[in-house]
Amino acid sequence: MENSPMRQQIASMRQSLFDEEILDNHYLQLEQLEDRDNPNFAEEVMTLYCRDSTKIIASLHQILEKPGPMDVNKLDKFLHQLKGSSASVGANKIRNEVNLMREYVKEENIEKTKSAFQELQIQHDILRAKIEPYFQLLRQVGPIETAQRPK
Repeated sequence: MENSPMRQQIASMRQSLFDEEILDNHYLQLEQLEDRDNPNFAEEVMTLYCRDSTKIIASLHQILEKPGPMDVNKLDKFLHQLKGSSASVGANKIRNEVNLMREYVKEENIEKTKSAFQELQIQHDILRAKIEPYFQLLRQVGPIETAQRPK
């Protein structure tokens, strides 16, 4: 039981990801796919998501900072890709920001699009800042019971 306080910390960190609506129930589905053969499935998927979404956000930044008219089609393509991957891993706040940004892109409102992009970056940074230490602690104590609905 020496890990009990750590397990409580892990449970608390996990719960806060849901309470703050950073993650949604789609993340629970990732956890449900974990088994003895791959107990770190959710971590692996989230790590790939963070890597890929960072690249997409960098591409969005390049498009938004490029002088001249905004390439709406290219911007929407990247946003659509980010929306799909965010939804599939349960990155709730990022998905919501992407949806908002897509609305502003369709309206061709450059200022609101750039403002929404800044919030998207913030939400992405928050997700990474919270999920990485969570997985680090999980690795330290080993698998815990997963796929239970948060309170």
